[in-house]
Amino acid sequence: MNTMTATAEDRPLWPALIKGWRRRCPNCGNGPILKGYLKVRDHCPVCREDLTPQRADDGPAYLTILIVGHLMAPLLHFVFVTWRPEPLILFTIFAVGAVALSLYLLPRLKGAVVAFQWARRMYGFSGTGA
Repeated sequence: MNTMTATAEDRPLWPALIKGWRRRCPNCGNGPILKGYLKVRDHCPVCREDLTPQRADDGPAYLTILIVGHLMAPLLHFVFVTWRPEPLILFTIFAVGAVALSLYLLPRLKGAVVAFQWARRMYGFSGTGA
């Protein structure tokens, strides 16, 4: 097994969050955490860490909305005040930008939320893995 595998006593938060952001297993950092776009795997294919206790639910979606809204709203205001583009052009650019940013952030935030739960031993993540 990988030397970076966490023990029951040692589950540092930041390395787990980085692994989750990269959509990798928070335990070993090698196996993919997601099957498809947003479906969390039952276990890591590399280290066999059980991922079934995760309860990400709506957390990643709320975080995505929060981040996209806080980035796009001031940018929209700045672009409108500075250049005064046509409304249809402004809407088209920002609609595509918001959708693209949301699609990029959502699986990464889901991985980070699952990794946070794993690092903090929330729900059923109290075991040491296989």
